[in-house]
Amino acid sequence: MASDTVARLRSFNRTVTERVGALETRYLGRSRPLGESRLLWEIGVDGAAVRDLRRRLGLDSGYVSRLLRSLEQQGLAVVAEDEADARVRVARLTDRGARERAELDRLSDELARAILEPLDDAQRAKLAAAAETVERLLRASLVEIAVEDPRTPDGRWCLQQYFAELADRFDAGFDPALSITREDELTPPHGLLLVARLHEEPVGCGGLSRLRDAAAPEVKRMWVAPSVRGLGLGRRILRELERHAAAAGASTIRLETNKALDEAIQLYRSSGYREVPAFNDEPYAHQWFEKRLGN
Repeated sequence: MASDTVARLRSFNRTVTERVGALETRYLGRSRPLGESRLLWEIGVDGAAVRDLRRRLGLDSGYVSRLLRSLEQQGLAVVAEDEADARVRVARLTDRGARERAELDRLSDELARAILEPLDDAQRAKLAAAAETVERLLRASLVEIAVEDPRTPDGRWCLQQYFAELADRFDAGFDPALSITREDELTPPHGLLLVARLHEEPVGCGGLSRLRDAAAPEVKRMWVAPSVRGLGLGRRILRELERHAAAAGASTIRLETNKALDEAIQLYRSSGYREVPAFNDEPYAHQWFEKRLGN
């Protein structure tokens, strides 16, 4: 990675933290720092499970507990067991906390206006567009991809979402029992399943089958959640599958797809896959592709 790229991003981070007041101990002029203010906002009007707050903000449980204790001491929030599940702790705003959250919303709007006010219309549009791009790329950088057993809850959930989407998009629906790929084919040493997570929640998957027995492993079960589409996650999962295939000694990687999946076909073509004659009897496939690894 180029050092000047790292330097530009660090400069960006310094400018943003200064401009939004992240370094101040009294964020937006209130009596608490940014961390407590953000947690107050995240609890929201309906409350939130403590574990969800931790996951959403990417913070360890000890730090979240300290922030919540401070909000409780200020009379802004209360933490109690969930009525439906005593194992779950839920944070809720007090009436005072709800008023403070509304004030934070107002002050945050004022800060955004103060940032935009010195700029002309063209500059404002450019800044808004740039902010949207930066947010999208930062979200993409938060996604983590790891090998997952397809029999775990997250593995099964991703595959179920994949099956449900195919059933909705294919002209004749989709029945997993008719597909040639079995769950055990995505389990080492025969294959593997990758699961992508954002804030510890599964948001995508992709698998390899025939990893041990064939010179050309096959890409299977590629799926990305609608909430994270546009982040380049499908391409990233595909690259990671190619890396695993190459590490296993494969020189070629293959896949098949259905004609209804236009965006997937576009992804494969733009990633260097070329169409080839059918190499299996997958009943839901219309097109078959392969790619030489290392090219």
